[in-house]
Amino acid sequence: MVDNKNGTMTGAAMVIKALTDQGVDTVFGYPGGAVLPIYDELFKQNQIRHVLVRHEQGATHAAEGYARSTGKPGVVLVTSGPGATNAVTGMQDALMDSIPMVVLTGQVPTFMIGNDAFQEADTVGITRPCTKHNWLVKDTDALSKTIHEAFYVATTGRPGPVLIDIPKDVQFADGVYTSPRNAKIKTYEPRVKGDLTQIQQAVELIREAKQPVFYTGGGVINSGPQASQLLRELVAATGFPITSTLMGLGAYPASGESWLGMLGMHGSYEANLAMHDCDLMICIGARFDDRITGRLDAFSPNSKKIHIDIDPSSINKNIRVDVPIVGDVGHVLEDMLRIFRSGGAKTDAAAIADWWKVIETWRAVDCFSYKNSDEVIKPQYAVQRLADALVKHGDYYVTTEVGQHQMWAAQYIPFEAPNRWMTSGGLGTMGYGLPAAVGVQMAHPKSLVVDVAGEASFLMNMQEMSTAVQYRLPVKVFILNNERLGMVRQWQELLHGERYSSSYSEALPDFVKLAEAFGGKGIQCSQPGDLDEAIAEMIAYDGPVIFDCLVEKHENCFPMIPSGKAHNEMLLSSDVDPEKIANAIKSDGAVMV
Repeated sequence: MVDNKNGTMTGAAMVIKALTDQGVDTVFGYPGGAVLPIYDELFKQNQIRHVLVRHEQGATHAAEGYARSTGKPGVVLVTSGPGATNAVTGMQDALMDSIPMVVLTGQVPTFMIGNDAFQEADTVGITRPCTKHNWLVKDTDALSKTIHEAFYVATTGRPGPVLIDIPKDVQFADGVYTSPRNAKIKTYEPRVKGDLTQIQQAVELIREAKQPVFYTGGGVINSGPQASQLLRELVAATGFPITSTLMGLGAYPASGESWLGMLGMHGSYEANLAMHDCDLMICIGARFDDRITGRLDAFSPNSKKIHIDIDPSSINKNIRVDVPIVGDVGHVLEDMLRIFRSGGAKTDAAAIADWWKVIETWRAVDCFSYKNSDEVIKPQYAVQRLADALVKHGDYYVTTEVGQHQMWAAQYIPFEAPNRWMTSGGLGTMGYGLPAAVGVQMAHPKSLVVDVAGEASFLMNMQEMSTAVQYRLPVKVFILNNERLGMVRQWQELLHGERYSSSYSEALPDFVKLAEAFGGKGIQCSQPGDLDEAIAEMIAYDGPVIFDCLVEKHENCFPMIPSGKAHNEMLLSSDVDPEKIANAIKSDGAVMV
């Protein structure tokens, strides 16, 4: 509440005004005693929508989905103690995947901190490792400035989650409001422009390269739409092949002629072999994580390496590079294109053409091929049919849970634009997909939002179906139900002597009845011939849907690079044509089947 006599307002009122001044239109949260003053202020206004989730972890994942699909920071409001600790998983998830998020937590009154009061926890201490920065605000006069600083930290440099812990007495007390323009942090100025000398060196390597590849990541998407456009221009200007991490899908269109598909453990044959055999790797907005590199000493062993990243700590952390460029991807690509074009945009065209001939032999392997069935739905077929329906629909966003279904979604669903693909990459958080879909649907109410799920992952945060029903969010949950912890079972089959320890689900619910119990629609499909019609029914329904797709129970996800192996030591499905593999091996590829 604002006191017009002296220009002060309560801390709770400051929170709402600060969020409004930051352009926030949606907050995901769950009330409790330590944040009731803020919820009271929310009740008095109509500018900010509050989405009542069913679990605080759901709030953070919903905020992640909102942030990833809009480019704006997601905002979370939860109470002290268990409210804050329940949000930890989502904060760590956002930290790993560089998702901007501002988490506001209530805290017991300042005079009770340290007394083991009811619902007290050392929130700042607990969340220090899983946030980009956090604050405990003990002075109401400092609250608004801190909130503005938090948004600045969350959204600049390498994006990430931040947390502000607000004691209840600070929310009740009066203080003077500070506007956003007076809240800049002078000690935190991320470097956005790359060093021109290093960019020039990178351009020289690009001009001389004979077997190059662009290796791109989520940093391209985080930089904004302009960065994705500049990336496309650079690929077109050079004619180089391009691949991407799981988090970077959509930065370059899947229909683009230079696209090799996703890279890494379950990436395409052609992308992984191109990375292994390249003589120049241009890494843009990726961090050389273990799912991509495989065995470090065998990772792209004969290449020069360029690395563009806004986070200095990511450069030379896992892989030593020849040309490090610290800066925002968008700014660096703009300078790189300008310098490249000013020199005539020349590359070694003959060598690049020969390189593409080799890549085409790898492409011809058709590494995602599988033997279909008329009797049981193969999970790959289910995702392919879903993908065709999504492409036909046009305006779609996809979230996933974590596991085999996640990898099949990444392999078979095409993304032509950034910010359309939401998944848990670095942390691999089961239960991410449904609440993320809620966040995406709140941001894009007229778009089709589908969560590609596994039955086990879905159960971890299935309570958010209640949120979807309450807010009339027509999210579609497409479950590949194999009654197994699919990826765990696959590893147990391949690496642990087929000892299937605790990877079988024995007491699954009836998902159709579960959907109806929540107030949504349930659809079950078990026959390949019925799949298209059932998917069309799911998409046409104007409300939340749980689609229970009963699939082959023991299908494995290929290709696969076993842990500790190099990119040219992939496992391929036995369904892949052996003659095509033999032709590819002749072109300098190696593979295990």
